Amino acid sequence: MGDKSILSRISTYLNNASGKKNESMKAYKEHIFQSVDKIMDYSNANHPLPLCMIDSEGMFLWYNNKFADIYHETDIVNLGITRVTGLKASDFFTEDPVEKPVMVTQNGRTYKVVSSFLGEDKNNSAVLYWIDMTNYELVKTLYKDEKNCYAYVIVDNYDELISSSPDDRKSIVAAEIERTVRQWAGKMSASVTRYRNSQYFIVFEFKHFEKQEAGKFSILDEVREIETDADFPVSLSIGIGVGGKTPQQGDEYAAAALDLALGRGGDQAVVKKVSKIEYYGGRLQTVEKRNKGKSRIMAHALRQLIDQSDQVIIMGHKKPDMDSFGASIGVSRIARNRNKPVFVIINSYNESLSEMYNIAVESGNYNFIDNEEAIKIADKDTLLIVLDTHRTNFVECPELLSMTDKLVIIDHHRKTEEFIENATLTYMEAYASSTSELITEILQYSGDKKDIDKFEAEVLLAGITIDTNRFAIKTGVRTFDAASWLRRMGADTANVRQFFQTDINTLKLRSQIVSNAFIPLPGIAITKCEGRHLDVQVINSIAADEMLNIKGIKASFAVGENEQGYTVISARSLGEINVQMIMEKLGGGGNLTKAGAQPDITMDEAVELIINQVKELEKK
Repeated sequence: MGDKSILSRISTYLNNASGKKNESMKAYKEHIFQSVDKIMDYSNANHPLPLCMIDSEGMFLWYNNKFADIYHETDIVNLGITRVTGLKASDFFTEDPVEKPVMVTQNGRTYKVVSSFLGEDKNNSAVLYWIDMTNYELVKTLYKDEKNCYAYVIVDNYDELISSSPDDRKSIVAAEIERTVRQWAGKMSASVTRYRNSQYFIVFEFKHFEKQEAGKFSILDEVREIETDADFPVSLSIGIGVGGKTPQQGDEYAAAALDLALGRGGDQAVVKKVSKIEYYGGRLQTVEKRNKGKSRIMAHALRQLIDQSDQVIIMGHKKPDMDSFGASIGVSRIARNRNKPVFVIINSYNESLSEMYNIAVESGNYNFIDNEEAIKIADKDTLLIVLDTHRTNFVECPELLSMTDKLVIIDHHRKTEEFIENATLTYMEAYASSTSELITEILQYSGDKKDIDKFEAEVLLAGITIDTNRFAIKTGVRTFDAASWLRRMGADTANVRQFFQTDINTLKLRSQIVSNAFIPLPGIAITKCEGRHLDVQVINSIAADEMLNIKGIKASFAVGENEQGYTVISARSLGEINVQMIMEKLGGGGNLTKAGAQPDITMDEAVELIINQVKELEKK
């Protein structure tokens, strides 16, 4: 009994001791929690970063002192985050698994706002951390502003410009051009190197480029004001490289941009920003080169390439027109004169080309093939000649471009960034009225005693006629020289006119389209061809030409749909408005006075885009 009594007392003691210990631990825990809460409250309130907590509606639940220092509104909590900061709750409460930081500027400081959610429920509340990025953004801006841009500047037609001036004015005109270019560079604190009389290399900082871009490169307008004795103004071709990772890459961008500017006829600045290319200027008609020396050189080079090849394949653009077809027939004659097998790719053609095509087939002098046959016969020793286009996706058979090592491009359209690369020989002259004009000159200097026959002369003349709107637009001295030579070779203008004849229904449709024209802007005529038509491209082009006869009209646009329902646009200009730049924005191209496009949009959308692009062009 004694032992049991002792054990009972020990048990009671231990129980009492354990209870007191638990109470002591509980009190200690409460003390710790209170201390942690105080520390957390103090830490958050005095956190080095501005903090705030918002709910899913954007209302403030809490904010610390640093946040209050940024935004001084007296009633922050009740105003909500949008009223106070301009940010929205949806910027943070999003289903996007990738968290995207938000940038905001306040009192001259830039902050990156990063969110953190309480728990896994993103629809409950979020803590926002405001990280000061001002110094980082400043360094980034300075790095961007001070990065070098490279520019090549060439005075267009410099030799013709100086030779047109009297002896006592030659040095004055040259000095005025030099002064204007160097003053322009001086405003940018640029380094200028003149490596030829008319060519400059300029290095300047990106911050100056942004100012020039905002001013649409006013130097293009300034040089036109220089007084000369020539019948054309001074103009510049400028190629600018921006965003190159190394000086070498920046120089390559500038050289590529200059090549585009020259290929597009000059009087413009072309900017290459890595993969993006932008155009400024291009308002002047391309000045015709009086010297035919380049035609002689091209004729000799083309003849050599033909002699060194086993066979010749000629292709123009898809849905060939009279210019493309005429040029193909002309080059076919050159190859036949060199006793080489020659083939012309034509997959399909419109009604306006049917008579011309049928005569060529019936003569038996020409080998017309389709893409499938061309791919079968082509090899590395085949000479491929691309006519009336220089764009990869416009040619009849793009697959052929990689099947031969010998490639020639002859075109009169202004160069675009989609040009075919690695050509053995390229002859692109934006001043020419048509590719048929270029081929006619090459024929004259090909060195063969054999003359072209009457039909070949007529199709070449038809090609020139269609692209000049019957010698009304983009017609120079060399255009008439080419036409005169074709006339001597037997071209009958009456026969050429028959190529342009159409049936009465088409004539009525054309008249109806012209009668539907409206003038949304001064000097701009637009019409729509209702319904779907097989030859809508031809109908549109003729309608656009006709609308230029309306008094006061400077540019015309005809919009229609082909049989497949695709929108087709033809654009024409008297030269004051560059329709090429407008059509390029719609995925097409051409030259200053004649262009077209086939955008993947409706006719109404196309009309709206045309109007907007004309407005944008006028701003430039």
